[in-house]
Amino acid sequence: MATLHERKRYREAIMKTLYEATEGNRLLGVTGAKLRDDLGIPEQDLAAACTYLVGEGLITADWTRGNAPAMVTLTHQGIRLMEADEEERD
Repeated sequence: MATLHERKRYREAIMKTLYEATEGNRLLGVTGAKLRDDLGIPEQDLAAACTYLVGEGLITADWTRGNAPAMVTLTHQGIRLMEADEEERD
């Protein structure tokens, strides 16, 4: 199981990857398999991170039977958070 530091890093990486891949478009998403492969996150940790982000209202996820995220998209709140983060960096 991931440490607290790893869990936070996974959640941040998921948000950043979703935002970049969808260009902030709520109608676009990324498959859980692509997130797992691109980020190198173990499936169990990916599911836990996505569950957390869903609970925070930052993403939505469709789930497979094995409780793995099938498709993940940013919510309006998630996009606003990422835009604010981007503005801070500029």
